[in-house]
Amino acid sequence: MADTDSAPEDLGAPQSFLVLADGTPVYDRAGDRAGTVEHVLSDDQDEIFHGLVIKTRDGHRYAPADQVDGIFAHGVIVAVPADQLTEPREDAAGGDDSLADGLRRAWNWLVQPK
Repeated sequence: MADTDSAPEDLGAPQSFLVLADGTPVYDRAGDRAGTVEHVLSDDQDEIFHGLVIKTRDGHRYAPADQVDGIFAHGVIVAVPADQLTEPREDAAGGDDSLADGLRRAWNWLVQPK
């Protein structure tokens, strides 16, 4: 039986963020399970990928686009372990900082009525 806390040997073909499904497994570069995709943050009209809201064992975390190493048919690879991803928050500092903007976007998505 396969270990569900590590990445399968083949995650499948590369995919676009446009078809990335919620619940897709997320792994770090070492192959350890970081969590699952909770939401893709993007500007769908302009097809701009901002990052991912990831559900981890310790709550929701944000992976900006530059920390997403690959999106595949059966999983996503992020550059850092789950405990190094930033927790989304409303009060993220920095005016034009893309990380702060992404953290606020992730926070706003988390707190909106579903």
